[in-house]
Amino acid sequence: MEIVERFLAGDRRAAARLISLIENDASQAPQLLAALYPHTGRAHIVGVTGSPGTGKSTLVGELTKKIRVRGEKVGIVAVDPSSPFSGGALLGDRIRMQELSTDEGVFIRSMATRGSLGGLARATGDVVKVLDALGQDLIFIETVGAGQSEVEIARAAHTVVVVVAPGLGDEIQAIKAGLFEIADIFVVNKADREGAEGAVATLNYPLDMNQTEGDRWRPPILKTVAIRGEGVEALVDALKEHLGYLKESGQLELKNRQRSEEEVKRIVEEALLERLLSRLKEGEWERMMLRIADRELDPYTAAEKLLESAGDLGKEG
Repeated sequence: MEIVERFLAGDRRAAARLISLIENDASQAPQLLAALYPHTGRAHIVGVTGSPGTGKSTLVGELTKKIRVRGEKVGIVAVDPSSPFSGGALLGDRIRMQELSTDEGVFIRSMATRGSLGGLARATGDVVKVLDALGQDLIFIETVGAGQSEVEIARAAHTVVVVVAPGLGDEIQAIKAGLFEIADIFVVNKADREGAEGAVATLNYPLDMNQTEGDRWRPPILKTVAIRGEGVEALVDALKEHLGYLKESGQLELKNRQRSEEEVKRIVEEALLERLLSRLKEGEWERMMLRIADRELDPYTAAEKLLESAGDLGKEG
């Protein structure tokens, strides 16, 4: 495959083309990803999540600058809300991070959620694989910040950074929304604002309460003023420390294995559903959905009927 050969030779335009093919679910995407897969598994994947307005994009931009000074290459996957008309990304982080776009060691890609409940586009993991195979040492996944469903980022990243800002009540929301359980590092950004120390204290309290003697990693709470680059160097150090902890404890291998397992399950589920639906007679699916909506049929019975008719779907193809 010529495009894969160009990509592996370092052609950034080929990388952009590959990502487009994957995002659009092109028929050749599985074959392309299979060819890239042996070249993956080296990047540190960092999820950055939190409410809108906390300064995630600015923080990721400043982190990228610091990491580049250290000589490492960075990939950024910015998952934006989808346009209801085109399905495209609305916020356009590539524009917001324009000053990084001329750096050959940085690759930025905005993606639309396209209705994904977890705030992550379905193809996000595949795009991360492309950037990993491209040789990026660290890959940021910056999420929309949609709230409780953001826990999905924990399955996609090695390290999860939860960003809050004083005065927005984000620290309380983080605890309520379940983000507290998935955070490896907390960042109180815009720490020059009033209430920053209170936000740190609010986050510290449940950490102190839940800390047990056997815990080997206590999520640090760092203060930054990303727009001025303050505190960012310490955050880069914390990312490196967490990666070291993951390697030493065996958690990195475990996370990679769990992610692979979930990915295979998702691929199988999608393929089987697609094959099942292709077997239905014209209009049969719509009629079944109408019967469920009219309470003539319940979803569990409908699913059971579909499974009974599935037969040996797994043997097809």
